[in-house]
Amino acid sequence: MAYTQMELFETFEKTQTIAEKIAQYGVKGLGDCELMVELIRPYLSSRADAKRTANEILDALNCNVTPSLTDLTGIKGVSKELASGILIALEVGRRKGEKTARSITSPNDIYKETYHFTHEEQEHFIVMALNGAHEILFTKCITTGIVNKTLAHPREVFSDAIKARATAIAIAHNHPSGTLEPSDDDISLTKRIRLAGDILGIKVLDHLIITDKSYYSFLEHGMME
Repeated sequence: MAYTQMELFETFEKTQTIAEKIAQYGVKGLGDCELMVELIRPYLSSRADAKRTANEILDALNCNVTPSLTDLTGIKGVSKELASGILIALEVGRRKGEKTARSITSPNDIYKETYHFTHEEQEHFIVMALNGAHEILFTKCITTGIVNKTLAHPREVFSDAIKARATAIAIAHNHPSGTLEPSDDDISLTKRIRLAGDILGIKVLDHLIITDKSYYSFLEHGMME
């Protein structure tokens, strides 16, 4: 029996339910797209539509962490009702975050905050901006690469951190291959970002390579000097 592409997609998506993933990994084990799909799926006709729309919404949020109703309704498939629901969820998260500011005191803290990216099939480069007390101002993916490579420029790394008046950042990226060994490109990029941070007065605390099993900390290996 032949299956259409849509049927194959739906079958694949159902092999492990969201509830099963949460039971296995915890809610932090879900990727950004998975979280957004579950939020918007009741408003859309199919899971495939929800996934496409979720990616567009996430792209919009990467460009503007505080979008307007008009910003969201400009995305195909996003009604005013859905846009309002997204804005409400974002505001609840913002207010809750303000009440429970999380501080970074070790590489393991960075790992916990970025762990959900370890299940992505492409490399994601993540920036975590911190205030003077090393409390998290935001954590966001700034670039997504192919299966085994992602590129990040210092201007992209520091752009939102400057706007947020961050005094420090931590960076991380996942290795879908599962290896924790830094590549020559990883080492070179880390040096460039650290030097750029010195010029800007924004300290780069650490760079983590992350997998679902563990992490590699440039700081712990004496590579942030």
